Amino acid sequence: MARKLYNPFLDFKFDNQTCFLTGDALVSADEQIQVFPVWMMRAFGLEESPFKMLDENIVTYKSLKLPCSVDAAQAIGIMDDAVEQAVEQGYHGVRELPQELLFQWVGRILYGVVFNEIQAGVKQALISGGDMNFSQALVHKFRNLHTMLQSLILPMEFEHKNPFTILVLPVDNPADTFNYRDEINTLIFSLRMKDFAIIATLQDNGTNAIYHEEVLEKVKDHVLHPIQFEEICARYFYTAYLFNRLPEYTFMETPQKVFVEPMPLNDWTLKPIFDNWQAKTYGQVLENFWKPWGFTLFEIIKNPEQPMTFIADESGAFRVIEDIPKQ
Repeated sequence: MARKLYNPFLDFKFDNQTCFLTGDALVSADEQIQVFPVWMMRAFGLEESPFKMLDENIVTYKSLKLPCSVDAAQAIGIMDDAVEQAVEQGYHGVRELPQELLFQWVGRILYGVVFNEIQAGVKQALISGGDMNFSQALVHKFRNLHTMLQSLILPMEFEHKNPFTILVLPVDNPADTFNYRDEINTLIFSLRMKDFAIIATLQDNGTNAIYHEEVLEKVKDHVLHPIQFEEICARYFYTAYLFNRLPEYTFMETPQKVFVEPMPLNDWTLKPIFDNWQAKTYGQVLENFWKPWGFTLFEIIKNPEQPMTFIADESGAFRVIEDIPKQ
C-alpha cells in the first residue's frame, strides 16, 4: 500500500488546486467532479435546481463541484456506475448493494457538500477580514468521514462493526419524486426517489438503528407510503440530534490495508448515549417533514404521550394507508 492517508484538516487545505480525496496537486482546472452524480442530476432535471447553503446563499446542484485527480475520479466513476445500475433496478437492486459501497456513495455527496460549505466559509472570512469560526467537534467528524471515504482509493477494513448504517426502504413514491436532505452537523442523510428511500447515519456505530429497532421491525416487509417514510426519517434526524457522543476511531495503516476500529461509545460518566426524547421537539421536526401534507404541531402532539403516527394503527399493527395522497 504505497499511498498514505491524506488529512486536509491539518493545514485546512480546501483550494481547487488540490485533489479533495488524495491531496495530489492538480495541473488543470478541468480536474474536478460533480458533488451530485451526473446521471442523477440528469434523471431528475436537477442541474439548475436551487440548493440552499448554510449561509442562506442559493446555488445550483450543478455548481457544487470537487477538485479531483484523474485516479480518484476514476474510482468514484466506477462506484457511481455500480449505484446507477442498481438504481435502474429500483429498491431490490439498491438493497443488494454492499453497505460499504453505499457509504462511499452517500459519503462522497455529503462530504462534497461539506467541502463546498467550507470553501464558502473561507471566502466569507476573507471578505469580512475575520477568522473562520469552525467547531473542533465538527472538524473531528469531518476528518473521520474524509478518512473513511479514502476506502475508495485505499484497501480499508472496518473491524468489528461499521461506523455507518445505510437503511434502504421500499416506498410507493410518485414517479417524479426526488427528495434530498442532509444535516452535516450530525452526519445524517436521506434520499427518496423512484420506488425506494435511503437513510444514512455516518458516524453512530449503528446506534440509531438499535434505538429505532421497534419501528423498523414494524415496517419490515411492507412498502411504505411516503408519509410513513418521512415519519421514520423525522425520528432518525431527531435522534441524530439527541446522540451525545463524539465517536473516536483508530486508523492503523499497514503495508496491506488500513484497519478502522470504532472505540466504545460508553464513557466513565455512564450517561446514556442519547439525550431524553422530548415530544414537543420531535413534533416540530415531524411537522417539518410532513409539510407536504399540512399537519400542524398542534395536531401532531395533541396527545403528548402518543404523538401522531402513521406507522401503526390503534391496535399497534402496521397501518395500511389508502386515504392520504402521496404528494
